[in-house]
Amino acid sequence: MVKFSHSIFAMPFAIFGFFLGIKLNNLEFDYQIFIYIIFAMIFARNAAMAFNRFLDRDIDVLNDRTKTREVASGIITPKNALIFIIINSLLFVITAYLINMLTFFLSPVALIVILGYSYTKRFTPLCHLVLGLGLSLAPIGAYLSVSGSFNSIVPIIFSFVVLFWTAGFDIIYALQDEEFDKENGLKSIPSILGKKKALRVSELLHLTSAVLIIVAGFFMPQGYWYWIGAGVFIQLLYRQHSLVSVDDLSKVNLAFFTSNGVASLLFAIFGILSLYF
Repeated sequence: MVKFSHSIFAMPFAIFGFFLGIKLNNLEFDYQIFIYIIFAMIFARNAAMAFNRFLDRDIDVLNDRTKTREVASGIITPKNALIFIIINSLLFVITAYLINMLTFFLSPVALIVILGYSYTKRFTPLCHLVLGLGLSLAPIGAYLSVSGSFNSIVPIIFSFVVLFWTAGFDIIYALQDEEFDKENGLKSIPSILGKKKALRVSELLHLTSAVLIIVAGFFMPQGYWYWIGAGVFIQLLYRQHSLVSVDDLSKVNLAFFTSNGVASLLFAIFGILSLYF
């Protein structure tokens, strides 16, 4: 029910946000905070993914692509899924409390966003942006875990990078369900605009993300490692659009999981290197 492959998108940006917070605030590496951030990310991911499967179980069972999902198929009962969601949500809030009071007070807001996303496809095609907003909390949340305050625009820029990047690739993923969404009254950019225009919107969102990742480089201490990371990230944004077309969706999973997972991981690695070398 909870897939590691879905976790690789936000986790590297959270780790980058942690090191960014250390560097911009001239702090020492704190192993305890680092571990808390990792656990907070895991608990948030668990709660969000499980809630999505729990809430969408009646929809998923009607869709050939999703009918084998664990809650929809009955492998995991709705009751057990709900217990899992509650436990992970509580653990997320507790972990946020152990980090600092700011993250503790903001933790319910984060939960509202990441859990609330699952409702949005029922009433707005902007659901992709809400998903992006949920993942965009990773770099700013990790930064606040270190700094304890909003004292720099840099992590905010990176949060917008993640927001537009995520929304763009989620639109590509949603191309698979264009007809299903139309037939069942679900809202998405592809179901409202069609595949061709949806791809254009995705391209625009990814172009915005690319511009922001360049802009961010001028607001932070960086060396050539940062620009290598930014270049790789932008190249992989372009690559996923070269893999998918209106007439050929056979490589959507390759574009969605592989390209974006590698983009996130490599950017975080090069971004962290740029802070220290």
